Amino acid sequence: MSDHLLPFHHRPRYRPRLEGRRGKLGLGTLVFSAALALVLAGCSSTSSGHRAPAVSARPRTGGTATFALRAGLIPNYIFPVTSAAHESGTNLDQFQTLMWPPLYAFGNTGTPTLAEQDSLAYPPTFSDHNTTVTLRLKPYKWSDGKPVTSRDVSFFLNLVKANRTSWFAYVPGEFPDNIARVDTPKASVVVLHLTRSFSPTWFTYNQLSQITPLPQHAWDRTSTHSPVGNYDMTARGARAVYNFLAGQADKISTYATNPLWQVVDGPWHLVGYTATGQATFAPNSHYSGPDKPRLSRFVELPFTSDSAEFNALRSGRVTVGYIPQADLRQKGLLSGEGYTFAPWLLYGFPFISINYHNATAGPLFSQLYIRQALQHLMDQPLVIRKLYDGYATPTYGPVPLKPASKYISPAERTNPYPYSVSDAKGLLVSHGWHVTPGQAATCVRPGAGSGECGPGVARGAKLVFHVLYDAGNPPLQGEMEAWKSAAGGAGIILDLTTAPESSVIGTQVACKPSQASCSWQIANWGRGWTYGPDYLPTGGEFLATGAGSNAGSYSSRALDALITKTHTSSSLSAFYRYEDYVSRHVPYLFQPQAGFQLTEVKSTLKGVTPQNPFGFIDPADWYFTR
Repeated sequence: MSDHLLPFHHRPRYRPRLEGRRGKLGLGTLVFSAALALVLAGCSSTSSGHRAPAVSARPRTGGTATFALRAGLIPNYIFPVTSAAHESGTNLDQFQTLMWPPLYAFGNTGTPTLAEQDSLAYPPTFSDHNTTVTLRLKPYKWSDGKPVTSRDVSFFLNLVKANRTSWFAYVPGEFPDNIARVDTPKASVVVLHLTRSFSPTWFTYNQLSQITPLPQHAWDRTSTHSPVGNYDMTARGARAVYNFLAGQADKISTYATNPLWQVVDGPWHLVGYTATGQATFAPNSHYSGPDKPRLSRFVELPFTSDSAEFNALRSGRVTVGYIPQADLRQKGLLSGEGYTFAPWLLYGFPFISINYHNATAGPLFSQLYIRQALQHLMDQPLVIRKLYDGYATPTYGPVPLKPASKYISPAERTNPYPYSVSDAKGLLVSHGWHVTPGQAATCVRPGAGSGECGPGVARGAKLVFHVLYDAGNPPLQGEMEAWKSAAGGAGIILDLTTAPESSVIGTQVACKPSQASCSWQIANWGRGWTYGPDYLPTGGEFLATGAGSNAGSYSSRALDALITKTHTSSSLSAFYRYEDYVSRHVPYLFQPQAGFQLTEVKSTLKGVTPQNPFGFIDPADWYFTR
């Protein structure tokens, strides 16, 4: 959830949705250019909430739609209070939310905004100088006929509060730490008393967004045979309930048969689950939401590789799938076989991590001019044109240029460090480095003064950096080779090494200089940060000093203050000051933005577009035509 680096994936809250959710954007599948025109065309249709367009002529009830999961990814955790080990876009956005939707839905008609019509509660009301929040629930029901009440909200809050360190979305000082007291004066009303005043926009998008009502009347137990009680009302009891439910969630083979997981308030319930991760859903007959499923079945199909998925797509076994970047030129062939091309762009940004605590490279990365030089050497236009066939968009800061939002500042629409080997070289020379193209530049003027190499940089230091990146991403390999070539011309030697994506993710962790784990210098797993369930594009989760997803250990008092201001002020100027600072100071290195996937949809299936910019799927909107 996140502000979710998509796979978009997680160590403490690395919204790498690590495969593409809140953590987690994927360079391997790009989206933009002409493709974006197709997405925008889809968005022009009428739609309710974050739902797809309203039903067109001659819809058909029934039928089974199949959805291709990303290669190597399967839904493997069903309990919505999810641990860091299981946080992924597949689990959160494409599995759990089909059964237990969050209190507030986001991604309105393909835009990164609140989807009021699809939310389980009416828009929140703030009072007492924004220290009290009142939530009014809509009349939803659980699949067993019981109403969804304020007690189901407090049950979730109690579980999270007592087990916060086991919950992937936890950030110290934020939700639920910033809730002083919870009152439930009515079955349809929840009142949150906050520890201080917060911006209503930030609190709604980044705190209330994390609430998922859970069936207290069915889940508030400490063992399979224990009676349902109010155990969650004490910290000890809430820990026991969590341990029981998490233990049940570890029994993957029972997902479709365990009675616990059949009590849902979403449009679907699970009726089949295989050892390979194939999940089959049927409509929840008691679903109270605005869009009731028309399909008779919805099936998520796992694949071991992109090529296996593409073969299934070509054979017609997949209703909604994706075309791998390497096979993009076969897009026309798929069109002839009855598929519609619909690129899926996520609201986030891709970046390259740098380790400020590495004993050797850390003092060098701490020099702004060196980061500026490294950014000048990233030829984003070339990468987009040559490696992604135009299906990408450049990245200049922490707020994406696409999908469009009001939070992109005027300054961030222009690259502050456009590609220029000569500018990169000039920065180094002007700061005391002797530069010979093709060789590692050497510091000849150490010191902290003007025209010197900077504090912590010794005489004779050389600009040689070790870069680890994902081995299974051909476009990323081309990007890294181009970066290496350009850097060499400016006197920066990039030593490239590849590893599997999981190894790259596991390597880039926050560390102390004395730790062996701090040996990494630059890491690029090919993805980035997808916002959600912290949907407002602020940087507290991945840039604030000490934040769980701040893998590179970047620290700036000035930036911390700017981030804090976005939590308390709803003024756009507060967001602009924050993002402009990040854009200029490049705490991460920015690279072209890849979308989630290059979606292909069977032409007989409607309602799939516009696709949700936060990575959610909503097959309740899908239907076949006659």
